[in-house]
Amino acid sequence: MSPPTFRTRDLVKIYRTGAVEVQALRGVDFEAAPGEFVVMLGPSGSGKSTFLNIIGGLDHATSGEAWFQDHELTAYDERELTLYRRDHVGFVFQFYNLVPSLTARENVALVTEIAREPMRPEEALALVGLADRMDHFPAQLSGGEQQRVAIARAIAKRPEVLLCDEPTGALDSRTGVLVLEALARVNTELGATTLVITHNVAIQEIAHRVVNFANGRIVSAHANAERKPASAISW
Repeated sequence: MSPPTFRTRDLVKIYRTGAVEVQALRGVDFEAAPGEFVVMLGPSGSGKSTFLNIIGGLDHATSGEAWFQDHELTAYDERELTLYRRDHVGFVFQFYNLVPSLTARENVALVTEIAREPMRPEEALALVGLADRMDHFPAQLSGGEQQRVAIARAIAKRPEVLLCDEPTGALDSRTGVLVLEALARVNTELGATTLVITHNVAIQEIAHRVVNFANGRIVSAHANAERKPASAISW
């Protein structure tokens, strides 16, 4: 059997500012299977973004273990984490971070130029429903279209992992549905293990599994017996 895509054991993160300590994670144990779509719910300050940053190689744990497949991320130095992010992880954030002077196609090509076995930018944009918008600049695209360009950029290097931090947070419900449909399509067609953190409890209905964070811990988790398509959820 394939190893879990992610597993963490007793993961702790403490931020220190002078004499003040904030414990963002308090011993998190977690696993995600290959190809799984996991939605992580929790209020601001619950630890979910910190958790995503650590398994994405953007931050370091204070203690505990985090593994990607059979690689211990918590033992990696900065260079190793950079290569891990480049070769294995696609990120989608609330804000799109597109280069305004580049077209959608050119924004995606920024990633394909450094990836090992990328898909063509045109293929990635078609996968998120933007085949007819690839020569438009960000200012000519709606918010939802810009977010789908960001998803295309994230998946163009064929990552094993797609990590999404509030990907619909800046969007209205109709536009958010289009973005979620794109994420679900990528998860199904590319098999990327997909983790989405959000405040929006409605989004949990499209996941294989839902994990709830509170006070730096996972307080509950459950599988969805029947996933709904994004178009069927009630915001």
